[in-house]
Amino acid sequence: MPPPVPTSFPPSAATDERLRWVTRVAHLLDSQFRLPGTRFRFGLDPVLGLLPVVGDLSTTVVSVALLLTMMRYGASGAVVVRMALNIFLDTVLGAIPVVGNVFDFAYKSNERNVALLRRHYAEGRHAGSGKGLLLLVLLAFLALSGVVAWGSVLLLRWLWQHVAAS
Repeated sequence: MPPPVPTSFPPSAATDERLRWVTRVAHLLDSQFRLPGTRFRFGLDPVLGLLPVVGDLSTTVVSVALLLTMMRYGASGAVVVRMALNIFLDTVLGAIPVVGNVFDFAYKSNERNVALLRRHYAEGRHAGSGKGLLLLVLLAFLALSGVVAWGSVLLLRWLWQHVAAS
């Protein structure tokens, strides 16, 4: 009889199609393609990030959908917060022109989140829900986005007045 093949998830998680879906989508976003002649891998996230606003927004929406799926299947509050911070970091730094594009190729937030979930399942602590903490993180994200938008408007107004006065 052959030895059992080790899995990253306990059997209940490994057989759940929705969690396999999370792994497949994370792989597609972060490391589906390989640069020929190298070991460097990248996915759709950095490629879509080359499209201003629409690309970053679309990958963020998919990342949040993955997070909600992982949260629904038992990720604890602490793990959900770490996952949300990975997405937040990827979204904010990925939105910076040029630097963000390079960052998107190197930082694989979705695969980091799947690794967090796998470790969480391996520890056997997958019976929680991080809904409250996720709500808090989302509110903080919205507040920070509002501050950035407000600051951008002020900066553009100042630049407009400066250029108009010249």
